Amino acid sequence: MKTKFLNLAPIFLLTALFVGLASCSNDSLENEDLKAYKATLYEVIEAQKTDVSKSDKNNAPGDDSIAIIAINGGFDELVNALTHVDTELNAGLVDLFLNGTDQYTVFAPTDDAFMALYSALGVSSIFEVDPELVLNVLVYHVTNGRRAAKSVVPKKNLKNIQTLLGVPFQVNSDAQIIAVGNTSNIIATDITASNGIIHVIDQVLLPIN
Repeated sequence: MKTKFLNLAPIFLLTALFVGLASCSNDSLENEDLKAYKATLYEVIEAQKTDVSKSDKNNAPGDDSIAIIAINGGFDELVNALTHVDTELNAGLVDLFLNGTDQYTVFAPTDDAFMALYSALGVSSIFEVDPELVLNVLVYHVTNGRRAAKSVVPKKNLKNIQTLLGVPFQVNSDAQIIAVGNTSNIIATDITASNGIIHVIDQVLLPIN
């Protein structure tokens, strides 16, 4: 993974989400610009070299990348979040989720989950939120390697999931994620991509109280 991507903003910045985030409109991102930028997700980008876990034999890689599944699968707000941080911070998330060799497991919030977060923050879109905060939240939803549901949801007790942010969350036997700042339920599992696996969740995970 690129050093630039790993050089994340300090997590304490996320406290701004709860102490009155100062929202502002982003006039530089017009609808046509967003459409053009999302189209770049389909382009082939130079593969990165990342240590990954072995693929689960029962969840072999699919044909489409995580990014393309997110676009075609109705994860519009997640795509908007990726677009936001890539455009504003050049974070490299397009490269991360498009290439066909590095493997990741993504816990993907639904559009409704993002809408609930916007309501709590008093904003109307992800483009009104500080992109550094969004970046930290996004990478809190990702772990290295292909992790099928059977290796994520424990039969009993709790399982720790280490995220790309460096802050873990836990999963219980009821498929509930216990994050630092909230909880979320895994509502669909094992969507296989060429570069990982997607599990769908019903709340945006927050890595700070």
